[in-house]
Amino acid sequence: MATTIATKAKKLACKDLHSFLRTLPPTVLDHLYCHPATCLAVFRDLPELSRHYVMRIMFVEQAVAQAVVRQWSTAPQEEQLEAAAALMELRVWYEKPLPGGMPGWLLNHVFRKNLHTALLGGGNPWIGNKDLTIDKYAKDIPFLDKYALERWECVLHFMVGSNQGTDGVNTDITDVLLHSGLMRVDEGEPSITAEGFQFLLMDTSSQVWFFLLQYLDTVQSRGMDLVECLTFLFQLSFSTLGKDYCTEGMSENQLRFLQHLREFGLVYQRKRKSHRYYPTRLAVNIVSGLSKAAVDTHRPGFIVVETNYRVYAYTDSPLQIALLALFCDMLYRFPNMAAANLSRTSVRAALSRGITADQILHYLQSHAHPEMLKNSPVVPPTITDQVKLWELERDRFKFNDGVMYNQFLSQADFELLRNYAKDMNVLVWEMPEKRVLIVTKSGHDDVKRFWKRQKASS
Repeated sequence: MATTIATKAKKLACKDLHSFLRTLPPTVLDHLYCHPATCLAVFRDLPELSRHYVMRIMFVEQAVAQAVVRQWSTAPQEEQLEAAAALMELRVWYEKPLPGGMPGWLLNHVFRKNLHTALLGGGNPWIGNKDLTIDKYAKDIPFLDKYALERWECVLHFMVGSNQGTDGVNTDITDVLLHSGLMRVDEGEPSITAEGFQFLLMDTSSQVWFFLLQYLDTVQSRGMDLVECLTFLFQLSFSTLGKDYCTEGMSENQLRFLQHLREFGLVYQRKRKSHRYYPTRLAVNIVSGLSKAAVDTHRPGFIVVETNYRVYAYTDSPLQIALLALFCDMLYRFPNMAAANLSRTSVRAALSRGITADQILHYLQSHAHPEMLKNSPVVPPTITDQVKLWELERDRFKFNDGVMYNQFLSQADFELLRNYAKDMNVLVWEMPEKRVLIVTKSGHDDVKRFWKRQKASS
């Protein structure tokens, strides 16, 4: 008599640095704060008011009364509570009672010491503590940008099923894609999922950050140390683009991690056993997590969108054209340009794959041609409004998990169970004339037990 009705809509979530660190165990956070690069990265990502609090007590080695801290800002109480909570969640400070029982805040002494080193100098070099000889194969910034983009696009080509450049995709990358849910094994071959389509429309910085989060989730199963990997990532984020660094002094875990970063395009190393490596722009910008820039700086803009829903892509990249085809009807293909059309059918097909209107519009904006960037807004309002309206059309229905009860032998039985579900506030929908009702999935067990008791007593 009971039938489960389940609907699942998953949105791809990409955590910022703060959200990611909050998920780590306290012992891992304490170990991370033993390095100045980590402390500086965490400090930069804190809310402005939280940074203000840290700077005010960085040289105070005793607890400060919470009432005194609240007087340091005229911000609303809610904002002050959020700033204090952010520091508590990351173990930057903790509560300590003052003499007399007054509550106070005390800065984590390990965090204080290493942030002091990061801001005021001192200590050992973070990376590359050995002076290297001049590299006769030195690489400049344009080369590193091109290399990073090519390596990363190998991953994207693999996801869309293209054979171009996928020779560089090894089992490490495949394992991360499967672990993250961006791809699944279908008939023995990896295939892209709905979340994978959403991932493709992210900007490069967000893609790399999300991919690395999923990779870090698997490091312990690979026999690697999470703290060492995170520390090395934070070190890379403060490196100088275009400068080479030495691998001397790195642990075995970090050397293995370096090889994986090389495969992802975050570092360039001419040979696997070379003692010299160059961080790329993807590594230098990694700590920012989600890109806050409106334009993806790793790709030249190539898309022109007109108010008649025509889209022109000035590119010869099969990958970029394949991504555009996710939500456009492709019309013409020329050697260095493709023409497409945004239509209700093409957008709704993208929405059915889990792609959102905001992701479509963000993709068009972040890859806009330089001529389009002169406009304000970049994407014509006609296009923006219509794409969102097409999404609203599809979102007129809201879906919830539930359990359906039917085939009652009498109207009295139906009304008895319906009244109980209504009293328990778990009734979702009813049709008395056909003796059908739906209850919430969470209330199903209670309703089922009640019905069994009633049948046993009768």
